[in-house]
Amino acid sequence: MIRLAFLLLLGPLTIEAAPCIAAAPNCTEWITFSHGSARSLLYRTYALESKNPAITRAFILVHGAGRDADNYFRTAVAAAFLGSALEDTIVISPRFASNDGRGCRDALAANEVNWSCNGDSWRSGGTSPTNENLTSYDFADEILRKLARKDVFPNLKAIVVAGHSAGGQFVTRYEMANRVHDSLGVPVTYVVANPSSYAYLDALRPNVESTEFRPFNDGRNCTTYDRWPYGLENRTGYTAKISDDQLKKQLAARPTTYLLGEIDILPLGGFDSSCPAMAQGPTRRARGEAFVKYVDQKYGAEHKVTIVSLCGHNARCMFTSEQALPIVFPKP
Repeated sequence: MIRLAFLLLLGPLTIEAAPCIAAAPNCTEWITFSHGSARSLLYRTYALESKNPAITRAFILVHGAGRDADNYFRTAVAAAFLGSALEDTIVISPRFASNDGRGCRDALAANEVNWSCNGDSWRSGGTSPTNENLTSYDFADEILRKLARKDVFPNLKAIVVAGHSAGGQFVTRYEMANRVHDSLGVPVTYVVANPSSYAYLDALRPNVESTEFRPFNDGRNCTTYDRWPYGLENRTGYTAKISDDQLKKQLAARPTTYLLGEIDILPLGGFDSSCPAMAQGPTRRARGEAFVKYVDQKYGAEHKVTIVSLCGHNARCMFTSEQALPIVFPKP
């Protein structure tokens, strides 16, 4: 009785919840957009609406073309475990669900946003085919705004937005385009892993016979080489209202690391062999190394590239590697 009275005198105790680490419904949460009842699903280790002063970092991992957010959540949780980060990091994997009755047949819940089955659309900020007011980058914006709420995560010091393959395409273009980066009050870094293509800022492309960048010389046969999402022409969706100059400034200014698999040199796993993609290099690794050199040399960026030893086109290998862990789980 005396002990109970003593505890009551101490006031309410804060008991932190354990991380939710199963790729199951109890570890999911809905993000409702400001335009009404439209919503999208994500997996997360901690609730986005419950105050949690223990959280100092956030790690968002965007899935690939298979739209398997559950599997990517498992990968992200495994990485957090290996990085001793489960207790102080909120891990998130959003799902860009799609159902067109043909190529994509995800089961959609009531009011769940249906993103385009066309990979280029959701990967590059495209508009939902069933909701013209929403783009895929709006989903990421909503997640970042929730993470930046001081009344929920008062001690959050770092946000990492990462993606692999198609998710890497999403992140490299979101990095250059998003309109929330500078207004969150929390530093955001971007990790781009093994995408098949990038958005070049002008007509230059890597020359396969040298280390130089030259104006693309096959525009007559490859007329789409500089169109969005491979270049800045004919942009649609989220990026359409942003000027070329602003995109260039944002791309160069924002901290980005490119994780490239040492042996991601084969045309596997949905490799983009279209002419605008091939104009950027013969393999994913070559394209990544060329793009980093391009933005650093021509636009004054200070982006970094890390070649992940013995990894090919595999998200689990990439994000659980010893080289990746300190990048995706930086010390606060």
